[in-house]
Amino acid sequence: MKDLYADIDVYERYLKFFDKSFTSPVGKSGIDTYNYVLRDTAMIDGVEAYNIIYYPRRKGELTFKGDFWVAADSYAIKEINLQATKSANVNWVKEIYIEQEFDVLNDSLFLITRDYFMSDFALNKKEESKGMYGKRTTLFNNYQFDIAKDRDFYKRRVNDYDPEIYDRDEAYWDENRLEKLNKDEKQIYTMLDTLKTNKKFKRLYNIGTILASGYYEIDNFDIGPVFSVFGFNDVEGLRLRGGGRTYFSANDMWRLEGYGAYGFRDNQFKYGIAGKWLMDKKSRLTISGGNRRDIEQLGASLTNTNDVLGRSLASSALITSGNNSSLSSINLSTLALSFEPKYNLEFRLGTSYRTIKSGNPGVFSLDYFDADAPGGIETETRQADASLTMTYTPGRKTSNYGVDRTIINSGEYPILFASYTRGFEGLLESDFNFDKVQFYYSHPFQFGPFGRLTARVEAGKTFGEVPLALLNVVPGNQTYFNITGAFNTMNFYEFVTDEYVTLHLNHNFNGRLFSRVPYLRDLNLRELVGVRAVYGKISDENIALNASGLNYLAPEDIYWEYSAGIGNIFKVFRLDVSFRGGYNYLPDARSMAITGSFGFSF
Repeated sequence: MKDLYADIDVYERYLKFFDKSFTSPVGKSGIDTYNYVLRDTAMIDGVEAYNIIYYPRRKGELTFKGDFWVAADSYAIKEINLQATKSANVNWVKEIYIEQEFDVLNDSLFLITRDYFMSDFALNKKEESKGMYGKRTTLFNNYQFDIAKDRDFYKRRVNDYDPEIYDRDEAYWDENRLEKLNKDEKQIYTMLDTLKTNKKFKRLYNIGTILASGYYEIDNFDIGPVFSVFGFNDVEGLRLRGGGRTYFSANDMWRLEGYGAYGFRDNQFKYGIAGKWLMDKKSRLTISGGNRRDIEQLGASLTNTNDVLGRSLASSALITSGNNSSLSSINLSTLALSFEPKYNLEFRLGTSYRTIKSGNPGVFSLDYFDADAPGGIETETRQADASLTMTYTPGRKTSNYGVDRTIINSGEYPILFASYTRGFEGLLESDFNFDKVQFYYSHPFQFGPFGRLTARVEAGKTFGEVPLALLNVVPGNQTYFNITGAFNTMNFYEFVTDEYVTLHLNHNFNGRLFSRVPYLRDLNLRELVGVRAVYGKISDENIALNASGLNYLAPEDIYWEYSAGIGNIFKVFRLDVSFRGGYNYLPDARSMAITGSFGFSF
């Protein structure tokens, strides 16, 4: 429903909503996509205007059909309607219709006065299919200009809930609504009240909530995530996990989360608990902390996080390629303070203390040489550190104002992350002094009808001597599922570095190529290609510290792989085939890997 509130500027080349880019008939790319017919000339609100009909030149593309009125003197749009073509490759949406009206004041000033968006959501596009309508009408009046505001007014963006604004009686709206509700719209309130008592609807609502959020709602507590209940790895065997979180409303100022898990092979109980409290809404000043004791796959990501409740799919996939025995036993405690001096710019100051040892002694080792340890070899790493991180997400839009916010335009904005971590030897019996810097940048590029390219760059360097548990392991993927940032044809712990640079390029053509093939276009499949590469080094000092028996190898000759895939299979599945492009001479090297994923998207 949040996509109904997308900002639509018909003058842009492409109109973006439902994770797609539709070619605008009045944008610069329209002339290559549409045919136009002049139908009429008339005076509208005292402005001479031409009425032009437009329709797409080709099937299967993200296009509209409709007409618009354009002012004869200024060529400004006076009125326009856009109806998405039935052949558009969009899931779960049967119909999209948009209307916009403008006041053309002169040749350089035209103001929108009415913006209407309607969508028919359904499981398929058949006429008899059932679904629901979503309608949004925005009316603009009483424009005021040249009103001075403090600079702070434009820097800060607080999405607060004011009961005086939202909790109005019907008399107020009858008097102040700019456009009266029709009979059907008035009955929506009655319909919603009735649906809340309907058992079938409540059952469908619960299923939809679980699929969307992963949690099952019970009063003020959510049980989940339900997709993490079952897991399997070589250390724990079958793993069962249960957890939940407090949830009083979407605007909770504090939240507690936790879980417990049990492995039937190692017969050990694991747990995690975390809490956070939003102390100031304006600056987003938040304090958070927690503790986790669990079995984890450390070689599944490069950029460090201190998410106490986080767990990689690499640690608990039900089916894996090869063995999954290189797991670590972690006891992690964290405490952090974060704030936003500017909207979408977050700083986080945190501390952590962790102990790391092998979760599978005798098969996998994290040992390192230590003259003070019995026998000169230490099996457990104890480390205290402090970190300062910065996350910048320009263009991100959120709703709610509580400790957890809902991201409205997920996947449509760049992410810039930078961190500095300092390790303290001797603090709480900590073992090492070191400095670590890390950088992460992800940016989606929309190429109009040719789909979306997502570019991701990671870089980092560790200064000082540290053991395997604190080094940067290039993330491999031995599961049959896609893991963001991992290399699908690489095994766990195949490459170890203390400085690295990676590049990931993934492009989704959104069915642009398949739409040109008869019969194939009816399946609404989507083409996917990708290239991933990593360069890294490791110092002689860190190699000499290693007592694990693992032969450290850094990808100094650049490891890379490429992939091709098909998405939107039955609207929910994606399959990729990845091919190894380097280091094929290594023992147990996998030249090819097949991975997939499951999810709901437009």
